[in-house]
Amino acid sequence: MVRGLLRKVVSRSLTIAGKNQQHQQLRRLNIHEYQGAKLMSQHGINVPKGVAVSSLDEVKKAIQDVFPNNIEVVVKSQVLAGGRGLGTFKSGLKGGVHIVKTDQVQDITGKMLGQILVTKQTGAQGKPVNQVYLCEKMSLVNEMYFAITLDRKSAGPLIIACSKGGTSIEDLAEKYPDMIIKVPIDVFEGITNEDAAKVVDGLAPKGADRNDCIEQVKKLYKLFCDCDCTMLEINPIAETADNKLVAADAKLNFDDNAAYRQKDVFTLRDPTQEDPREVAAAKADLNYIGLDGEIGCMVNGAGLAMATMDIIKLHGGTPANFLDVGGNASENQVVEAFKILTSDDKVKAILVNIFGGIMKCDVIASGIVNAAKQVQLKVPVVVRLEGTNVDQGKRILKESGMTLITAEDLDDAAKKAVKASSS
Repeated sequence: MVRGLLRKVVSRSLTIAGKNQQHQQLRRLNIHEYQGAKLMSQHGINVPKGVAVSSLDEVKKAIQDVFPNNIEVVVKSQVLAGGRGLGTFKSGLKGGVHIVKTDQVQDITGKMLGQILVTKQTGAQGKPVNQVYLCEKMSLVNEMYFAITLDRKSAGPLIIACSKGGTSIEDLAEKYPDMIIKVPIDVFEGITNEDAAKVVDGLAPKGADRNDCIEQVKKLYKLFCDCDCTMLEINPIAETADNKLVAADAKLNFDDNAAYRQKDVFTLRDPTQEDPREVAAAKADLNYIGLDGEIGCMVNGAGLAMATMDIIKLHGGTPANFLDVGGNASENQVVEAFKILTSDDKVKAILVNIFGGIMKCDVIASGIVNAAKQVQLKVPVVVRLEGTNVDQGKRILKESGMTLITAEDLDDAAKKAVKASSS
């Protein structure tokens, strides 16, 4: 099942239900800044000189080998979230990005590695810093904005450029709406010199060679297509004192559906930066999205899952997740699903809602019983089964001796789950 569709569908469902939730999109791989810089460099794109380190021994070697003549170095904590510069470590250190003298790099890196950084995008739990990116400090004389994304209206890639940069595109759109230009690219023809020239005109570089800038734009587009990106954002793309166009800070996302042909790119995935429940679900081939509610849901089918979440909201509850076991789940997958649901401390009740078509009710029932043997079920479980082999499924549950709350239909199940979660 296309995971990207699920994320969009769940987001829409929750909006309809009346709660605005922000969650990481599934339809893309997100990589660290240092990984993106290396990938761009391999495609001929100008990036600052830099090296990633994960230990203090590596810091010492990097200073000697990469920055022997530098007076200052930029030290950047690597987490998959924005707002690092204004973030705060749980240890008390302010800021995830520092410009320091080379003799201070080891000290500040030691205060970052292994610590949890909290930014406006990580949530209160923060994210671990396992690598630090050491970059040369560049003299930037002009900062601009550049991005390539997929545009539904033009049914292809869209390049966005602005002669102002260094801040969020939302702020740029509010302050300088007339400065933002958009250049749709014909997905069959590819980027032309004329397209690239329009982008460069939108960037309006002051000193960099125009033809060099056009070539950099074309290389960025080639990277976007060759690597199956869903977004490539450079903010800022900047001019240096020696009139070079440089991708000073970039964010790249890649389509999860292209993992089979982008094996090198997808080895860059950092599971320590992801929700561990979603990582476990992906390994079990389950479609799972963690939310913030108190009622864990296990459903078969994306449409039924959305309906289940909506009705939970209708009756005053909040779903803790989207979990679609699919139409052909095994007992082992059902067991793994329960393990994931019960690993969430916020879950106060579990609602199992199965409409058996391809997915048989007796398989689900056997999975629930086996899960109960392996996982300590400390919360009430509401079960609604209907469809193929429903009588066998109900008999398996009844003979198991488990304390379950049964429901006749979805509305009844949602009411009982909400009541159970609040008792």
